Amino acid sequence: MPEAKHATSPMPYASSGDFQRVFHEEKDDLYRLSFLLTADHEKAQRCFVSGLEDSVKQNSVFKEWARSWARRAIIQCAVRVINPRPTQENVASGLNSSGKMPEGELPEIAAVLELKAFERFVFVISVLEHYSEHECSILLGGSRRNVIAARLRAVQQIEMQSRFTLSRR
Repeated sequence: MPEAKHATSPMPYASSGDFQRVFHEEKDDLYRLSFLLTADHEKAQRCFVSGLEDSVKQNSVFKEWARSWARRAIIQCAVRVINPRPTQENVASGLNSSGKMPEGELPEIAAVLELKAFERFVFVISVLEHYSEHECSILLGGSRRNVIAARLRAVQQIEMQSRFTLSRR
């Protein structure tokens, strides 16, 4: 009679320790992602911590997906905290009361922080994180048309900002 074999999963699930390790090893990149989305250090810290907590609680993810799941958890937390909408008429988020960027920000980061919330989210999620238009629209609760238009506006504004920065040198 053949010996009974125990079925083992070819792809083990991520443990809370796996997520803690990801957040420890990639804390700078994950915090930067959180900050670019929220444009606020306090909110970024909250999203980072919430992203870790959400990831640790969610153990039904394959171990090899832990890194991408951690990034997605931070994005989802930032969406909940900021609630970006395409119709927002808010001013650029990264500006202080004098209309200048906070000192010490790199020009590339400053250009992203100057975007309106929805455009900033679309740019970070679709361009920097390489999510599809469809995934981006689902995460942000908007239409693909709004995502496409916001990405175009964001790229144009960042391009104009970089030209302006280069011309001032």
